[in-house]
Amino acid sequence: MRNLLQNVNKNKTLIVVTGPTGSGKTDLAIKLALHYGCHILSADSRQLYREIPIGTAAPTAGQLALVPHHFVGTLSLEDYYSAAQYEEDVMNLLPRLWQDNDYVVMCGGSMMYVDAVTKGIDELPTITPEIREKAMSIYREGGVELLRSTLLEIDPVYYNQVDLNNHKRLVHAIEITMQAGVPYSSLCTGRAKERPFRIVKMALDYEREELFDRINRRVDAMVEAGLEQEARSVFHLRHLNSLNTVGYKEMFAYFDGVMDYDTAVARIGKNTRVYAKKQLTWNKRDESLKLLSPQSAFEQAVALIENAQ
Repeated sequence: MRNLLQNVNKNKTLIVVTGPTGSGKTDLAIKLALHYGCHILSADSRQLYREIPIGTAAPTAGQLALVPHHFVGTLSLEDYYSAAQYEEDVMNLLPRLWQDNDYVVMCGGSMMYVDAVTKGIDELPTITPEIREKAMSIYREGGVELLRSTLLEIDPVYYNQVDLNNHKRLVHAIEITMQAGVPYSSLCTGRAKERPFRIVKMALDYEREELFDRINRRVDAMVEAGLEQEARSVFHLRHLNSLNTVGYKEMFAYFDGVMDYDTAVARIGKNTRVYAKKQLTWNKRDESLKLLSPQSAFEQAVALIENAQ
């Protein structure tokens, strides 16, 4: 990865279009990619999976035909992937894309994926299937409570930092600690990596009420496009982490009889809005992120890119 980046210089620009779900990232990214004649990298951790395009709001066939996209529909639901793998894959791909163009657009709201590329993440060991299964078995056998007690025993420092209600973070910390033989917290430096290229990061800035209205309309559109049928087609794979996401969890609960159809759809909207709030909170901490008015986003974005140092 380092060797591939040796010939990259600050004249090369990664345009990052991020922000909360439903804010119009895809449309803006396509406009910018067409303007600069460049490719788009998806930074959405669920659009990677080819079986679930409706629930992940993946780019349509028409949109994909307009601009070359990467990391869209490239994996099966059963494939393992991580932010660390994404960082490595993007860093290997960028020099090739920059051979004939000075620009690449990265578009997506998966915060860990965006940070992995723009800031870098700490070097962590590759988890073997045996360790991954061992960590997941803790969750299956004792739920979140057993995950908490296990993490408290093997990494009390991270135990006091992590969201103790987020079972995915708990499992991740446990498997890293088991694999490395040292506490996960000891491997987390928090230091940003220096990148040998320009990064221009932006997001569309909607008023909260308007953003939530856009989200509600997007959920309605997904339902009309066949979200229920798509969820039924992957219901037998519900145990996979790739399906532990908004849209599918609620539909699975409906299939199980835990909630009725209308409640499931309403819950999808509610949980999507909750996720959007988390994205907004995350973005507020990023001083390099420039906010764009939706009414003139493209013009502002081009000016921002052209004036970037």
